Amino acid sequence: MAVQWVLVLHGLATLVVVVSFLCGQWPIFRRTPIASIHHFLTVGAYDYFLRCVGVLFGIRGTNAILEVERFCCDRPNPILQIIYLAIVGGTYFIVAKSCFSYIPGYYISGIHRYTSSLAVGIGLLLFLLTSFADPGTVKDDNVSQFLAAYPYDDIIYSGKECPTCKIPKPARSKHCSICDRCVARFDHHCGWMNNCIGERNTRYFMAFLLWHFLVCIYGVIAIGLVLAGQLKESRVIYVLTVYYRIENSFLSLAPHVLQWFVGSYDTQILLMVFLAIVALLLAGFFGYHASLCFTNTTTNETFKWQEYISWQRKLNEARASTAALRASVNGLSSDASPRESKWRAFFRRSPLEDAEPVVKENKYDKGLIKNIYEIIVPLSSRSSFSRKKSKVRRE
Repeated sequence: MAVQWVLVLHGLATLVVVVSFLCGQWPIFRRTPIASIHHFLTVGAYDYFLRCVGVLFGIRGTNAILEVERFCCDRPNPILQIIYLAIVGGTYFIVAKSCFSYIPGYYISGIHRYTSSLAVGIGLLLFLLTSFADPGTVKDDNVSQFLAAYPYDDIIYSGKECPTCKIPKPARSKHCSICDRCVARFDHHCGWMNNCIGERNTRYFMAFLLWHFLVCIYGVIAIGLVLAGQLKESRVIYVLTVYYRIENSFLSLAPHVLQWFVGSYDTQILLMVFLAIVALLLAGFFGYHASLCFTNTTTNETFKWQEYISWQRKLNEARASTAALRASVNGLSSDASPRESKWRAFFRRSPLEDAEPVVKENKYDKGLIKNIYEIIVPLSSRSSFSRKKSKVRRE
């Protein structure tokens, strides 16, 4: 019984660590233990580690660690790609080792031995496509094509030159400091793919997220059917109700059935928990990026819009305050104006309430259907924009 509780506590601890590491920065977890654990895992633990290395090995040891950090975080490297392949390969190996001996079962057919391999194979194919496809690198010979595809909105994008590449910078593009290249419709740099996510591989990235979410759900359901089949074939319910005289109700049987599962199929239970957690994380990540695609916005642009709206709101509030102050001064200088009572002054609207609201005018949002079509068929790859290439001059 002690071993079973250890497994349960291990699963809960794993869940807390994984959720804290991946989701601890979300606003919903602000000022909670999840946020504190996230800060320790991402910043605090590394700071303490650097201090220990400095005490034990001096400045040379610290510089060596910082050089490793630069290699891992500030330049392209396949470390996370290798970790991804290890996770997928290791998980599938454990699933095959622990579950394939029960397939076919009472509720699951033998074809799932092959469909599971096909599902993992398609996931690996999407991973390779996202990792090695051109994200939309802007070069001297194709910059005019991207300029035609993405005109400036003169709000968050205006005509300028990339200081690194020394070429005109199309709207929605960004120079990736890790890959050292300009990427059209830049979304973010993905360490798991060791590649930027841009105009021409966003479709593969979205398919990768959706497919892996579905594969995780498939794994949870398949393992659940395997366990349900073993429960049926072992006649556990019959034994509990007939020989142990336990009431035939869900509340009475559930603890004993769960104890039997954890004691007999602990590996399968942990696999189901792991796949369910990953499925939830992938669902959240896919949902976030899907909402961006539906409005034709990128992750990079969300920060630009936040900065622009914040700046415009402060500017409008300053204008409203200035106008109110000017009106107040004019009122004080006028002898004819009656003195305002304290009661009316208390309920008077704040000048900030008169500030004009800031409206986000996304020029690139063309409607749900066109936005999705733009992800599937990138603008710069269409023949209509290729014909405009010769008409666009560099500024």
